[in-house]
Amino acid sequence: MGNRRYFRILLFISLFILLITSCSSQGWNSYNSNVAMFRGNPARTGEYAGIGPKELNGIVWKFNTNAWVQSSPVVSHEVVYFCNYDSFLYAIDVKTGQEKWKFETDDGGWGWGWSSPTVVAEVVYFSSDDYLYAVNAKTGQEIWKFETGGHVQTSPAVVDGVVYFANNGYLYAVDAKTGQEKWKFKAGDAGVSIPAVVDGVVYFGSKDGFLYGLDADTGQEKWKFKAGDAGVSTPAVVDGVVYIGSYDGYFYAVDVKTGQEKWKFEVGGPVGSSMAVVDGVVYFGSKDGFLYALDADTAQEKWRFETGGMVVSSPALVDGVVYFGSEDSYFYALDADTGQEKWKFKTGDAVMSSPAVVDGVVYFGSYDGYLYALK
Repeated sequence: MGNRRYFRILLFISLFILLITSCSSQGWNSYNSNVAMFRGNPARTGEYAGIGPKELNGIVWKFNTNAWVQSSPVVSHEVVYFCNYDSFLYAIDVKTGQEKWKFETDDGGWGWGWSSPTVVAEVVYFSSDDYLYAVNAKTGQEIWKFETGGHVQTSPAVVDGVVYFANNGYLYAVDAKTGQEKWKFKAGDAGVSIPAVVDGVVYFGSKDGFLYGLDADTGQEKWKFKAGDAGVSTPAVVDGVVYIGSYDGYFYAVDVKTGQEKWKFEVGGPVGSSMAVVDGVVYFGSKDGFLYALDADTAQEKWRFETGGMVVSSPALVDGVVYFGSEDSYFYALDADTGQEKWKFKTGDAVMSSPAVVDGVVYFGSYDGYLYALK
C-alpha cells in the first residue's frame, strides 16, 4: 500500500509539472484572465475574457479631464487607470466614475500623455516626459522613476519582474522593484513601438522600418525583419507568428523563430492601429478609415468596415464583438464574424484611445476630454 500511494503521489506531481510547462509554452494562451496592460496581456493580442455590451444601454459614467484622452485605460481591482494630456495619471472608481487620486508627472506642462499604464502587484507603471514611473496603485505615491534622457511615449510590458519599454531609439529592460536598468538595445531610429513579450523574446518595431526580436534576458538581437521604410505598429504574438502593421500601407505576418515573412496584405493607408488576434482571425484598423478582418493563416480578407475617419484606435475583441474608435468621433461595436455594426456611440471629438472591456463595461477616451464607461 505504501509503495502504491508513493507512486500515485509521484504521478500527480509529474502531471502537474507537465501541465504547468505546457501552459507556459503556449505564451499568451496561458493567460486565463485579463491583465491590466495595453491590449490585455504581454502578447498584445487584444482579446479580453468575459463579456462586453452587445447592445448599447447607455453611459455608466463619463469623467472630464479638460484635455485630450488618447491613453488606453486599464482596469485593476475596480479602478480604471489612464494617462492624459494634462500631465496627470488618473485613478478612477469603476462604479462611480469618481476620482480616487491623480499623479502629476514632471513633463513641464507639455502634456505627453498617451502612455497606457500597466498594473502589476499593486504598482502602476507608465511613461511620460523623460521618465518611466512606478506609482503605488492604491495611494498614487511615487515609488521610483527611471530617467531616459528623451520623451518616453510608450506603454510598458511587465513580465517576470522586468519592465520592458521603448524610448528615443532604445528598448529598455528595467527591474520592476528597484527601477534599475538591466539592459538596453539601440534600434536604428528614434521612434520605437510598444513591445510585446512572449516566451523569453521581446518583439518591437522601429521607425527605421524593422521589426526586432530580442532575447528578453540579455537584450541580444535574435533577428530583425524589414517591414517597409516607415514606422510600425505594436506587434501581437500568437501561435508562433508575429503580426505587425506598417506605415508603408502593408500588414505583415512574420515567423517568430526565423524572422521570415509568412505573408503581407496591402491596405489603403498607413497601419498605426495595433491588432486583435482571436480564433484564427486578425482585426486591425488603418488610416484609410477601414477596420479589417483577415484570416490569420492565409491573409484572405473576411470583411472590412468603413468609418468616417482614420482608425488609429486598436480593436478589442470580447465574446464575438469587436470594439474600437475612429477619428470620426464614433465608438463602434461590430459582429466579429460578419463585420456588421451592432451599435455605435458618438463622442464630442476623435476617438484615438484603444478600449478596455471588463465585466460587461467598455472603457475608452476621446479627444473631447472625457473618459467613457459604456454598457
